[in-house]
Amino acid sequence: MAYKHIEKEGYVLLVNEGGKTLGYSPDSGIQILEVDGFAFKDLNGNGKLDPYEDWRLPDEVRAADLASRLSREEIAGLMLYSGHQAVVSCRDGLGSHFAGTYNGKSLEESGCAAYELSDQQKKFLKDDYLRHILITSVDDAATAARWNNRVQAFVEGLGHGIPANTSSDPRHTPSANAEFNAGSGGDISKWPDSLGLAATFDPSVTERFGEIASEEYRAMGIATALSPQVDMASEPRWMRFPGTFGESSKLSAEMARAYCDGFQTTPGSENGWGEKSVNAMVKHWPGGGSGEGGRDAHFCYGKFAVYPGNNFEEHQIPFTEGAFRLNGKTGKASAVMPYYTISWGQDIKNGENVGNSYSKYMITDLLRGKYSYDGVVCTDWNITHNNKVINAFISGKCWGVEELSEAERHYKALLAGVDQFGGNNRMEPVLEAWDMGNKEFGEKAMRERFEASARRLLMNILRTNLFENPYTDPEAAAKVVGCPEFMQEGYQAQLRSVVMLKNRAHVLPLQGRPKVYIPNRRIGASVDWFGHPTLAHEEAPVPASLAEKYFDLTDDPQQADLAICFIESPKSVGWHEGEGYVPVTLQYRPYTAVNARTPSIAGGDPLEESTDRSYRGKTNRADNEADLDVVLETRAAMGDKPVIVCLHCSNPTVPAEFEPACDAILVDFNVQTQALLDLIFGKAEPSARLPFQMPRDMETVEAQCEDVPFDMDCYTDSEGHTYDFGYGLNWQGIISEKEK
Repeated sequence: MAYKHIEKEGYVLLVNEGGKTLGYSPDSGIQILEVDGFAFKDLNGNGKLDPYEDWRLPDEVRAADLASRLSREEIAGLMLYSGHQAVVSCRDGLGSHFAGTYNGKSLEESGCAAYELSDQQKKFLKDDYLRHILITSVDDAATAARWNNRVQAFVEGLGHGIPANTSSDPRHTPSANAEFNAGSGGDISKWPDSLGLAATFDPSVTERFGEIASEEYRAMGIATALSPQVDMASEPRWMRFPGTFGESSKLSAEMARAYCDGFQTTPGSENGWGEKSVNAMVKHWPGGGSGEGGRDAHFCYGKFAVYPGNNFEEHQIPFTEGAFRLNGKTGKASAVMPYYTISWGQDIKNGENVGNSYSKYMITDLLRGKYSYDGVVCTDWNITHNNKVINAFISGKCWGVEELSEAERHYKALLAGVDQFGGNNRMEPVLEAWDMGNKEFGEKAMRERFEASARRLLMNILRTNLFENPYTDPEAAAKVVGCPEFMQEGYQAQLRSVVMLKNRAHVLPLQGRPKVYIPNRRIGASVDWFGHPTLAHEEAPVPASLAEKYFDLTDDPQQADLAICFIESPKSVGWHEGEGYVPVTLQYRPYTAVNARTPSIAGGDPLEESTDRSYRGKTNRADNEADLDVVLETRAAMGDKPVIVCLHCSNPTVPAEFEPACDAILVDFNVQTQALLDLIFGKAEPSARLPFQMPRDMETVEAQCEDVPFDMDCYTDSEGHTYDFGYGLNWQGIISEKEK
């Protein structure tokens, strides 16, 4: 026997000398086969080694063999991607929205640990054969690992023993007020948002993020990342702008390539894939960054992407020149997610205006045909469900096919070339779609069509080594995830992601230990996407415990040497109850859209009488208008003393309202406040640059084309500096081409 046993918490490792290490649960009921001195898992319990169970064979051979063995129900289950699952003990906030029951009781009432499977999870794993799970919040890394192990043990003894492929949306976002200690760890390493990675203009930072994040993901049992979001952000008002790599298709392609290489590559592997790989699901094909008027397709009021500049093809560059053309051995992102949007008027073959996952032109003709992409295509979440409210986030998003039944929507997406349905836990509509295909094309043709999807889906499970060992050590996870080394690297990336826009009279970096006035932020009442209300309140931007490490804090501007204001870019939406369509604004004060487009390019919905979505003549204001008031009030209170503004930026912003009142401006894309203070006090030097343009005013925003980058007149400040793409300052001045 050339393998040895290692007992772990809840599972056993079999280490094959000169082969792969296997992991299995003693409680799952599977048997171990010994062939040629090696150990193999008898996943289907037939007492012999089948090709798909033989880890010595190529993944393509194994995937084809298993796909041919699966029942139609098992294939339908593979094509499901679960709704959001929360693995948390405290069911408040996001967790409460996605909570399940445990033996018919709430988690608290049941007495179960967060890592136990809910009733709903057991049902979709067993009865619906679902094997792809999306998790949201988790208590900690060890809990995530234990939950993963419970899932894997549960499915290991079912059917053909297909492991679960667990995924996550990005989860490395910093908490602004959390303090950083280079010698301590955290729940997970903290990195700037994608815009911040882009602002470094250094793909190696993004690739290193991918390497670290993938190691943390795999320690928690996560083998697929529902990222990167590589949409070229040509529309500055778009709600999803902060998740992108900015306005440049070229920079987005470089960052997409680095991100996917970092996540997918197992060092030393012959083909790049292995036990340290995480599948990258790149999104959103063919690019969702051109929503008309900046509205977003999560909502019915934002379902149309438009191309007034005839620039549809450039939006594909981050995919075709980046995510599909990797430097590493894995070659391309293993999965693609089309966006919700209807790419208006771009189907030049069939003339259809339907959501991208329903478009045969977008998937079969372009993605599969023109660009030869053969990986998994997974819809965005809930596209097959009905929509009943024009401004609801939690609702179906069946754009362009509202008149079809749920099963008919599945069928249309399958014919378009989709492999998998995001947010669907039920196999019934997939089986109904299969029956529709049997009637139209015959059973043989539909079996071949479904097996093709099954092979693609199985490849992503096989290549990440889940068939051999889907288990992970909770104790090791607790040590790896958020370890001091990874926290340090993430923090350094945060420092490199902050852009200095203004530094009048070289007020920065600050010297000594000044007395500083920091006004509170005034937060208005609001309701988040999930319907959770926030009451109006004030909050201190910098905790006193952090402030005292840098300066003396005073609440009296007259006693202060300088002031630091913390604000966020203007926030607004493009539809108001009772008013209908209103402009999305990038300024704080009320904005009236005098020169907006009319009529709209796109329009039409069963919930609307008119097809014209124009907002010309209507007025909107930022929900956080008080941020501007704080800056102007502070300027008046400080007299000639310096005022420094830290702008947390989610979208390009019109600086004209606040820039003249500032002596220095730092722009961040989600970093810890401590990183801003380190830069302000010279512990690090700003080196980042704008990954987008800052507009002169809202008139230039209205005049630009949603699909065209770099077509705005940019703002020029009191120092004569223009806030264009690639602009940024260091201590010496404008970052030169040599320094770039």
